[in-house]
Amino acid sequence: MTQSPRILLVVTSHSTLGDTGRKTGLWLEEVAVPYRTFAAAGAHVDIASPAGGPAPVDPQSARNPQGEVAAFLADPTATAKLEQTLRVDAVGPDYDAVFLAGGHGVMWDLVEEPALSRLIAQAFDAGKVVAAVCHGLAALVGVTLGNGAPLVRGRRVTGFTNDEEEAVGLRDVVPFLLETQLRALGAEFHGGERWAPHTVRDGRLVTGQNPRSSAGTARQVLEALRA
Repeated sequence: MTQSPRILLVVTSHSTLGDTGRKTGLWLEEVAVPYRTFAAAGAHVDIASPAGGPAPVDPQSARNPQGEVAAFLADPTATAKLEQTLRVDAVGPDYDAVFLAGGHGVMWDLVEEPALSRLIAQAFDAGKVVAAVCHGLAALVGVTLGNGAPLVRGRRVTGFTNDEEEAVGLRDVVPFLLETQLRALGAEFHGGERWAPHTVRDGRLVTGQNPRSSAGTARQVLEALRA
């Protein structure tokens, strides 16, 4: 690719963790690290969400920010995009990649979200790159390609594992277990060690297991765009 790539980073608009009374939202590392990785490579990055406007940040992910997360929070352009997210149903198809960030909020509002599912399917069918990290893969659950098959069927993926969901004590809080659902759709799920960085690339589909996989997933997106 000779021109600077355009990347759409999609985040959740959902801020409540089931019926626990606790707050959730996007996981900041999964937005900050990819955003800064893409920007450093010269990409134009927009941030979108189902509702548009301010995106909720999981408070657990914003404690004691360091490194790339702290740098993201100190960047007024980046934070403005997070405070003024585009509406998913209002964005056009002119992106070279769609990157789905995680955080438990996505388990409620990015799953089978019609406008987002269409956007992802159209992007993949058009030869674009689709990527997701951690719970961001929930957005792929409802995506059916033009040939009628689930996007993930027969493709190698990773994502937040059942073991990791158990470890954070939310197995019985989330609407479904991501690993279980992806396997049920026919994905070849490859889980790595708990909390360790782990990224899987299957052609134009790039997935990361957990927050610590954010950097590797973003780098693989850039590699896929160069292919």
